[in-house]
Amino acid sequence: MQRRAAIWILGAFKTSPSEGIEALAGLILVKYHIQKLTERSLICPFKLPENHIIHQLMDNSSPQPNPSNPHAIGSLTNCQRNIAKGHIIDSKTKSYGIFPSFEPLHQEFTPGQQISDIFSNRFSFNLVNKKEKNINCAQELNNLVLLNSSPSSAIIVFDTSIKDNIATSIAHVHQAGSPLIKTIHHASFITSSEAELFTMRYSIDQVCHKDNISKIIVITDSMHSAKCIFDSSAYPLQSHLAAILSELRLFFNKSQNNSIEFWKCPSRLKWRFHKDVDKDTKSFKPTPSLPCKILWDYCRKKDSNDIIKQWKMCFQALDSEGNNFLDLVDNDFNTIKPSYIKEGPWLQAFGHSNSLCARATQAITNHAPIGEYHLRFFPNKQFSCPCNKYPIETRRHILHECQRFNEY
Repeated sequence: MQRRAAIWILGAFKTSPSEGIEALAGLILVKYHIQKLTERSLICPFKLPENHIIHQLMDNSSPQPNPSNPHAIGSLTNCQRNIAKGHIIDSKTKSYGIFPSFEPLHQEFTPGQQISDIFSNRFSFNLVNKKEKNINCAQELNNLVLLNSSPSSAIIVFDTSIKDNIATSIAHVHQAGSPLIKTIHHASFITSSEAELFTMRYSIDQVCHKDNISKIIVITDSMHSAKCIFDSSAYPLQSHLAAILSELRLFFNKSQNNSIEFWKCPSRLKWRFHKDVDKDTKSFKPTPSLPCKILWDYCRKKDSNDIIKQWKMCFQALDSEGNNFLDLVDNDFNTIKPSYIKEGPWLQAFGHSNSLCARATQAITNHAPIGEYHLRFFPNKQFSCPCNKYPIETRRHILHECQRFNEY
C-alpha cells in the first residue's frame, strides 16, 4: 500500500526499491508506525481522572480480604502477571517513570465558571505581523514599554533553552522601567512548552502578589504556551495551568481594572529585553541531575524520537534503501537520514515541483532512463553513453565526468 503511494507521490519507476522511495516520501514503515501508536496508547490512561475505572484496574496495592475490584493488578499473583502481559500491566509499568500532570476535574476548568467565561475582556493576545519589518516590530515593543512605565504595570519577559535534556527558563520582571525580579528555573526531561508554562506560573504568581499592580504584560516568543493557559481541554501540566488560572482569578477579582496582555516577540527581532533573557538562558550552565520521572508530553515526544532512530538505524545498517541509493548531505555536511516530520528532508528540498521531484527521485535511487538502468532491466536496449567516451552511461559518469552536462 505505501509503495504505491510513494511511487505516486514521487513519480518514481515501479522497479524502485520500496524502502528507498518510502523514505524519500517521508512515509515511515508500517511496523514502526504501529509501534509508535502502541507506545502512545500506554500513556493515554494518565489523562483520565484518578477515580476512573481504568485506574482502579491499575491499582497495584497489596491484595485485601474484600478488594473493591477483584480484577485489579494488585490481586494477581506473579505467575498470573507473567501470563497476562496485557496492555493494562504494560501501562502500569510505564507509569512508574511518568510524573502525573493532568487535572481535568479541577474547579478552574468547570464549564461556565472558567476565566474565559467570566473575565473574557481582561486578557488579550497580540501577535507580530510577519510581513512587518523587524525594526517596526521592535519599535512597537519599545512603545509598549514606554506606555506602561508606570508603577502600576509589570512587564514579564522570559525565554527557554534546552541543552542535554535540561531545560533552562529565565524570566525578567520590570516595573516602572527598571528590573524588579529575575527568576531562574531548570528541569530535566521536559519540553520547551512545559518549561515556559512552568516559568509563567511562578512569574505571574510573584507579580500578582505585588501591591498596586493593575496591569501585567507578558512578552514571549511562544504564544502557543500562553494560549494553553486558557485552554480547558486535557493538556499536560494542567496542574500549572490551574495554578496560573487561580492566581489570575484572584488578581481580576481585586479590581475591575486589572488585566493581563500577552505579546509575541520572535527571536529574530533581537529586541533588547528579550535578547538579554535569551543570552542568559544560553549562558547558564545547569548541573546534571540524577534520573527522575519525566513528564507526559516529553514521554510522548521521546517515544516518537526512539521510533525514528530505529527507522534510521534499520535504513542504514540493512542497506534496505537499495545498493544504488545516493546519500546526500545537508548544509552542515551531515548525511540526510529519513524522517516523517514536515514531509521528510527530501520533499522539503524538491517537493515543490513535480518534475524536479521525479527526476531527483530517479537520480537518488538510480532507477532512471539511463544506460546503467537499461543494462540491468532491458539489456537489449542501448546502454552506452551518447558522448561516446564511456561504454556504460552510469549515474557517476553523468554527475562527474560526462561532457554533455559540464555546464550544470
